[in-house]
Amino acid sequence: MIGTRPGWWGSRGHVMFTLVVFVVLASLDNAALALLPSMVKPLEGGLGTSERLIAFITGAQVLVAAVTAVVWGYAGDRWPRKRLLLIGTLGWAAAELAATTATTAGPFAAWQLVAGVGLGAIASVGFSVVSDFVAPRRRGLAMSFWGLSQGIGGWVGLLLASQLGAGDFRRPMVVVAAAGIGFAALYAVAFDAPRGFREPELQPLFEAGGTYEARIARDQLPALFENRTNVWLIAQGFTAQIAYGSLVWVPLLYQEKVIAAGYSPETGTKVGGLFAALFLTGALFSILAGHLGDRLQRSTLRGRALISAVGISGAIPFFLAFFWVPLRGLEVTEGGSTVTLTGEVLRELVTNPWVALAFVTSITALAFTSADSPNWFALISDVNLPEHRGTVFGLGNLVNGVGRAGGTALTGAAAGALQRSFPPPLNWAIGLSAFQAFFVPTGWCYWKASRTCPADIEAVRETMARRAREGRR
Repeated sequence: MIGTRPGWWGSRGHVMFTLVVFVVLASLDNAALALLPSMVKPLEGGLGTSERLIAFITGAQVLVAAVTAVVWGYAGDRWPRKRLLLIGTLGWAAAELAATTATTAGPFAAWQLVAGVGLGAIASVGFSVVSDFVAPRRRGLAMSFWGLSQGIGGWVGLLLASQLGAGDFRRPMVVVAAAGIGFAALYAVAFDAPRGFREPELQPLFEAGGTYEARIARDQLPALFENRTNVWLIAQGFTAQIAYGSLVWVPLLYQEKVIAAGYSPETGTKVGGLFAALFLTGALFSILAGHLGDRLQRSTLRGRALISAVGISGAIPFFLAFFWVPLRGLEVTEGGSTVTLTGEVLRELVTNPWVALAFVTSITALAFTSADSPNWFALISDVNLPEHRGTVFGLGNLVNGVGRAGGTALTGAAAGALQRSFPPPLNWAIGLSAFQAFFVPTGWCYWKASRTCPADIEAVRETMARRAREGRR
């Protein structure tokens, strides 16, 4: 079969094509996950359900994606990853299309859970693939683009949901699903990188015409937890994602602020979504954070973990300020189009000091937390062998998903309970503020990881170098 492939297969251009398509696929799965919390009001009306049930469905979908990511990750460490990614992508896209036919909450929830199964593949198998395209020296920077693509996907999903979905929740779901199917077709002709493709210790093996044949086996699973850095990296995800999970309700917080300022729910959905999308631009700092992680890691093998610990801890006061900034003096056109409202929101950013303050605090908070994602991705790759990365990422993603689902669902439930005493948006500000406390133990876990990762990184490098020598004999 390999002999029938065209001459450009595996070329630099083919690899770049693969990376672009793959990054888009990774962003689309996050766009799908971001749809529901960004169009709560349209879903309530369209399905005849409650805000609390939408929160439950959102959290359940995240949890299903996280649980199945472990299975997908283990499968990807044993079998061809490209086929698994295609199955997962087509699966979630088909389920999203099916969900648009639902007229009540029951069938809609069922299809969202089916979509969650497919979304789990992109997380763990996708991470394993990306890590093989990137050399350790630039791993933080490259992983920042991988993480940023997911953030952009969430941003796109938020915009689609709040603008296209303000009148009909089905339209953004159709757009995201169709894009998923289209890019899955492109990925069918993508380059499938060998495991360990960019590892320096394995280059002599590949140059000699050899292949890295190691695959995970079930009896190796306990050893993954003997790696102490894995334990700390996975543990931090639980508390971090409780806090991150709460943040999916930021669009609703600002939608409620706009409604409280005297605007209709439809205008509030659009304007609040635009504000939330504007505030998310702080995630661009992840590129700088990934680069800084690479630089510091070359000075000390503790570098990535240390910069993550500082970033997570430093974000807390700025998130709290962001939730509590009042939206006073807001002037936008009631019932205006997306184009009109976008221009007015940008004008408010310059002319309204309250909007400007919200923007500055959100950008600063996200600049700090941007240190987390690319350096976590890079550390998982650094401290694990190529045939273990998908499984470890899947386990981390499971713990992340449990935390994220809990944070998403519990914040929604807490805000609903608080509404009896504190009207919107006050109930959402209180709920979101409480859940930022979970960033404190996250920073501590990163500090602990900084103490164990140097020895674990060296052990992985020594194992790959030994296998390369043995494979060349």
